[in-house]
Order: sequence, then structure tokens, then C-alpha cells
Amino acid sequence: MVQRFFLVILLLLLAGCAEYQPVVTFAEAEGEPLSAEAEAAWAAEPEGLNAAWGNIDIQYLRDEVPVAELSRECHLVGWRGERVSAQIILWAKDSVQGVQCRASRLKSADATISSSAIKSRFVRYTIADEQTYRFEKSGRSYLAPDMLDTLSRFDMQPATTRPVWLTIDIPRDAEAGIYRGHITISHNGRGRVRMPFSVEVADHTLPVASEWAYHLDLWQHPSAVARVEGVEMWSDAHFEAMRPVMQLLADAGQKVITATLNKDPWNHQCYDGYESMIRWTKHADGSWDYDYRAFDRWVEFMLGLGINKMINCYSMVPWNCELEYFDEAQGEVVTVEAKPSTPLFEQMWGPFLTDFKCHLAEKGWAEITNIAMDERAPEDMDAAVALLERYAPELNFALADNHKSYKRYTMMRDVCVAMHHAADREDIEARRERGYNTTFYICCIPAYPNTFTCSEPFEAEMLGWCGVAAGYDGMLRWAYNSWPAEPHIDSRFGTWKSGDTFLVYPAARSSVRFERLRDGIEVAEKVRLLSQEGVDMADVEAALEKILSTNAHDHNQGWRDIISEARKRLDELSCR
Repeated sequence: MVQRFFLVILLLLLAGCAEYQPVVTFAEAEGEPLSAEAEAAWAAEPEGLNAAWGNIDIQYLRDEVPVAELSRECHLVGWRGERVSAQIILWAKDSVQGVQCRASRLKSADATISSSAIKSRFVRYTIADEQTYRFEKSGRSYLAPDMLDTLSRFDMQPATTRPVWLTIDIPRDAEAGIYRGHITISHNGRGRVRMPFSVEVADHTLPVASEWAYHLDLWQHPSAVARVEGVEMWSDAHFEAMRPVMQLLADAGQKVITATLNKDPWNHQCYDGYESMIRWTKHADGSWDYDYRAFDRWVEFMLGLGINKMINCYSMVPWNCELEYFDEAQGEVVTVEAKPSTPLFEQMWGPFLTDFKCHLAEKGWAEITNIAMDERAPEDMDAAVALLERYAPELNFALADNHKSYKRYTMMRDVCVAMHHAADREDIEARRERGYNTTFYICCIPAYPNTFTCSEPFEAEMLGWCGVAAGYDGMLRWAYNSWPAEPHIDSRFGTWKSGDTFLVYPAARSSVRFERLRDGIEVAEKVRLLSQEGVDMADVEAALEKILSTNAHDHNQGWRDIISEARKRLDELSCR
């Protein structure tokens, strides 16, 4: 027994003397050298690890001592079934190794919420464009906090700030009331910082995301996943790699499957081109054959995740009007330019549409499939609509519209207008009465509000509020995962604003932007449900009227305060 006791002591001593093993992760980009003022600010900070609750509406820069809106308290309000977020700001003038965050369970007077409902993730910094509030980029950059990493611990470099993003998925069976708990932050067995917080659970319940009415359409990009993961396109490994990435999307209430009919519909405007999901073959006798295997597997895969309202197929009018097919007579792939209103346009699309509609009918997908167009000129739309009605009237159209073309095509069940070219309220309501949805979209424009990596985090939630105020059914964003070469290092690509081409990161890592976008979607759902319940909405409606009457694209209007006040009114109404 004595020998065993001393053996245990020896093992403990050896463990204590063991060399610390650094966290294995990628190195973030270097920032600008610290100014004399910044060095003095860091030198004035106390020794050790500092921590405070931050504001989820703003960014905290990595190489600056945080000073804005820090607090020792954090109180969150949410419905059952809702996800609520907070962020802890850590900073230290010396290196701090092995930082870990552990959540306690949450306790009310007579109920508990398991700590498993709480997730903490270290926020990583990526190179982003300087915010200019213009379409044009300044050429200057900075490090923006965005990616939510899945590391269990983190090593902090000297004179750095590190946000920790906290999410609480309130259980759908939680009792209403105020729950209290804490986050314990430790570092390599030395010292602990305890961060208390509370969550007020309102006596309302959000449906599961698949049942949300909000029409969310974030364009998916399978080719980007294949490239990043180093797997063969459409292989088993490819689909396994896509599963967690697309599950994140399904969990946010995505309604639409993005599919391609031929070669890249957007003329390779991203780092990766869009791989065709349907192989076209022209036989020597002039007949056509279409291989739908990739298309079918992709659609079935996404349907299996619960994304099942629409299949939007791009596009009869791709940006360069090019189509490719394998020509048996020539023994090679041929590319042709099939412009709308030309004989070749009908020669190419007529046989395809005839075959495609039959295939969709066999699969049971015809009723949910749209031929989708993105910002096409009215004359091109006229030609495409006429051809579709001639060869496949069973199918419908989806339109991302920056020409107000939706007024000419009242039969389109999925219309999305540019945010800065708002649809008329009476048109939205008339379409809704017919069972059609009308949404707005953001892409490289507007400059504000948006979801670039240089955008303030609250702008993503603001989109939800603006959509509700204008009466839209949801929103579209042009890219969910069109990743640049190394998005976790550098979020910029080409002439687009940084982060414009993606919202989440490889390996199914979420972002501050994506979580805040989800906040805005949940706002829309809560407003809808409270209205249906006949609750007195006067305070919230006043906030919505303020939003509607203020120029959403003018960043000098005090939008953070406007959205904060609207959120406060909705929380107060929820907790009555």
C-alpha cells in the first residue's frame, strides 16, 4: 500500500513536470506592428488573463486592448427552441497557454438546463477588407474576428485579445423562468476566471428550423468542398465531407437546394467553378442523352437533411450563355454560345427541357423544381419564359431580380429582389395570396447592411428586421460556401468585398456572421408567431415602423441603437 501511494505521488510529480504541449492549429496572419500608443496600453494592463462580457453587436480587434462595452454581467432572453448568443472577451499582455472554457449547467428556482446545451468557441481572425461603406475597396485590410473554431483549448500570444463565442440552444421542453450559471475559464492549470450569466426563458416556443416559415436561400457550392477536402467530385467521400457543412445550413432553416443544369452558370466568378450536375451527350444521329446521376444524388442528399421546399436549377441563361456537351461524332466536349432568342437557344434547351420534365416527374420532384435566373435582362427573360412554357409548362421559374421584372411575370412562385430595389408592398401581398413567396437578396451590394467580414456583426441580424418591416417572406444570399483559397487565413477574393463569397468555413465551422444571421431569422419567426397569437404588438410595430422609415443603407443613421431597441421591445413582449 505504501509503495502504491508513493507511485501515485511520483506520477503526479512527473505529470506536473511534463512539458506543456502547445495547441496544434494554423497560424493567423500577422497584424500591423504595434504603435507606441498600443504598446503603452498593453503595458498598463494587469498581469495574467483578463476577461469580461463583450457586446455581440461589435468587433473586438486582436491587437488592441479591448475597451468598448465590457461588462461583468450578461443577461440573455430567448424562447424555448431558440439559440441565443453572447461573447466573452479575453485579453492578456503576456502569453497565456491552454485556455479552456467550461460551462456549468443552468439552474432556475425549480428546473435545470444541461451544460450540453451550451457551446463555447474561440473566435479566429482572418484578413478582411477595410470597411469603406462603398462598393469599391480601399486596398487596405485588417484582421476581422469571424470564424468560430472548434478547438477545445487555445494558446494566446502576448498582447492579444481573443473573443469566445457562446451559444445556448434553449431546450424545447425548458420551463419558463430565469436560469443562472457560469463559464469557468482556466489556462494550463493556473488560475480560473468565473463568468456568471443568466438566461431568461420566455413562455413561447419556436418550431424546429425545418418548420420555420422564413424562406432562406443561401446558395450552396459542392465543388468548393471537394477542393478543400481533397476528394473526388461526387464521390462517397465528397458527400460525407459535405454532410456537416450542409447540416449547419439545414439547422438554420434553409428551404432551397441549389442545382446546376450545365457548366458553371456564373462564369467562374468564385475561386472554384461550379461543376455541372447533369452531363449532356449528343449522339451521332443528333439525338440527346442526359446523365442525371450527380444531380439525383445531390438532390436526394439535401432532401435527406430536410431541405425540401424548392430545387432551384441554374440556369437557362447563364452569365456567358455557354453550354457544354460531349459530342459523340467529334469524340470531344464541345462548348457553344446559346444566346436567348437565337435558333441555337431552342435547339439546345428544347430537347433538354422535354427530357428533364419527364425525369423530374419520375422522381416526384416536378412540383418543387424551378428553372432559376440570376439578374438577367428582361429581353433574355422573355425568351427563356416563352421556351419553358412551350416545352415544360409543368415547371416554374425562380428569379433573382434587379430589373423589377417580377411585375411582368406574375406566375413566378419564387421571386427575390435586390434589397436596394425594394418590391412594392402590395405586390408582395398579392403574390402571398397566390401562394408565392417574395424575398430580398444581398450579394456584393448593398455596401450596408451586409454580411462581409468587415461588416459589424449586428448588420446580419439587421437584415432580418429589415425584411420583416418590408413584409418579405425571407432572403437570399448569393453564396454560402464559395470559399477562397484559405478563408480561415484570408477572407478576400477578387473584386468582391471580403467574406462576400461565403458565410461558414471549411470543416463545418460557423462564423459570427452566420450566427447573427440566424438571430435575424429567429426574429422574423418570433414576430410572425406573436402576430398569429393575437398579441398586442404595438411596441414592436413601432420599432418596425422606425426601421421602415429610416434609410437602411445609410450607416450614419445609428442603426445599432435602432436594432438594439427593437430587440429589447421584442424581448419585453416575449416575457410578459
